[in-house]
Amino acid sequence: MRFSKKTALALTAVALFASGCGKTPKDRLQGRWLGESIENVPEPHLAKAMGWVKGTAFEFTGSKVTVTIPAESPRTGSFRVTEASGDRVLLSFLRDEGGRDEAEVQFVGEGQLRWKIGDGREIVLVKSVQN
Repeated sequence: MRFSKKTALALTAVALFASGCGKTPKDRLQGRWLGESIENVPEPHLAKAMGWVKGTAFEFTGSKVTVTIPAESPRTGSFRVTEASGDRVLLSFLRDEGGRDEAEVQFVGEGQLRWKIGDGREIVLVKSVQN
C-alpha cells in the first residue's frame, strides 16, 4: 500500500498528537507533583534535604498553582509559561498576596519533573497518580 505525501504527513501529525506530543507545557504541568529526591547535596546535609524535599509539592490546576514547602504556609497564585524549549520550561508564579517568583523545570517523560534550584542542585518531583 502506498500513501501520498499529504496522507503520510497527516498520519504523522495525528500519531504525534495522540502520543502526547501535542500537549502544551501548561497541559503537561496539570496535576499534583510530589517531591521525591534531590541531587548534588553534600552527604552531611542529605538526610535533612530529603526530609524537606519529601514535604514539597506543586499542584497545577488551569492557570493556578499551589506550592507547598515545609515549614511555610502553602502559597497559591497564578502561573504562566514564560519560555519553553523542548522539555525545558521557565515558569513565572504570581502570588495572590503579591510577589513574583520564577522557576526553571524540565520534564523527564510524562511522570517526572526536575526543578533546578541553583548551585547545580535539582529537586526531582513525580506526578501523583489519582485513584
